[in-house]
Amino acid sequence: MDLFDKCRSFTRADEVKKLGCYPYFKVIEANDGPVVTIEGRHLIMAGSNNYLGLTTHPKVKEAAINAVRKYGSGNSGSRFLNGTLDIHIQLEESLAKFIGKEAALTFSTGYQTNQGVIATLVGKDDYVISDKENHASIVVGTLMVKGSGGGLARFQHNDMADLERVVSALPLDAGKLIVADGVFSMSGDIVNLPALVSLAQKYNARVMVDDAHALGVLGTGGRGTASYFGLDGSVDLIMGTFSKSLASQGGFVAGDQKVMEYLKHHSSAFTFSASPTPAAAAAALAALEIIEEEPERIDRLRYNSNKIRNGLKDLGFSVIIGETAVVPVIIGDDMKTFIFWKGLFDAGVFVNAVISPAVPQGQQLLRTSFMATHEDAHLDQILHAFERVGKQLGIIH
Repeated sequence: MDLFDKCRSFTRADEVKKLGCYPYFKVIEANDGPVVTIEGRHLIMAGSNNYLGLTTHPKVKEAAINAVRKYGSGNSGSRFLNGTLDIHIQLEESLAKFIGKEAALTFSTGYQTNQGVIATLVGKDDYVISDKENHASIVVGTLMVKGSGGGLARFQHNDMADLERVVSALPLDAGKLIVADGVFSMSGDIVNLPALVSLAQKYNARVMVDDAHALGVLGTGGRGTASYFGLDGSVDLIMGTFSKSLASQGGFVAGDQKVMEYLKHHSSAFTFSASPTPAAAAAALAALEIIEEEPERIDRLRYNSNKIRNGLKDLGFSVIIGETAVVPVIIGDDMKTFIFWKGLFDAGVFVNAVISPAVPQGQQLLRTSFMATHEDAHLDQILHAFERVGKQLGIIH
């Protein structure tokens, strides 16, 4: 068999394209935050992770521009060798202070952060215990653990009874890391962190929380899931990305100084990757400063998300109820999801179509997410479009 036979036989995307409702890889020609230009048309963006609307903030853009002027476009090396800039150190110190940890370490992407932390810390005869709906980057990190001789166990999504069943079966004296998303990216669920931390303490495990979708959204001043539950000192490792509320690209982990020092010297994802570009680091640092200076953005984000969540529910849609910026609308079928997406697109609203296997069969959904910079007129238009398309397709009445 030719290695490329599977590529030639992959026709699913082409079939959907022929139907005119393929929702992926749409090219954005201009981006003003709440409004984007696609195929020459202005659409309301209701699918971005730009939660606080900072990607177009003048201070963030100016910081990135000034960093390019000072340092150039890239660093041409890893942090380990010649790629560490003073703004990397400044960013790490600011992140650690913001999160309330001794130290932080930045990676070039959020994906690399999870992979690089989990696969480095959990070694032979250690165990990683992972929620079944964790992000793909966590999944890859756990599989790397398994491949290197460590143990991998998974528990049912946000099911603390199942977590106890799993973790209680492991040796009490073994090294263990329980990993969970703080806010799960597809459903918008918040982890049951109090129960998870309690079980970790009972069974001698460390805790790592992926706060990619919680930073800038939950907790005091947007400090994340641990802050939201009042458990700031009880979570050992807090991971976050720059590509959501921090309006840039990259990732970080925060924790004890000695743990960060170990990762610096042992994580291949950190050591063998080019360091975050000057523009990326400077933009994230500026965004962090704005989050601290303008906490009202978080209040506005909460208002916007709740207005849409309640509005869709009142219209009769099956909405996963929560209190984050992610508002999923369950459609329950691949093709219906694509057709609904196209109807919204034609009505001037862009959302994300999520089908199996990214979600279980019957849970196919339109993932909407909101920004602090959406105005009421944007939100009203989104609700009107959902109502019109939903009635046309017989999903609501």
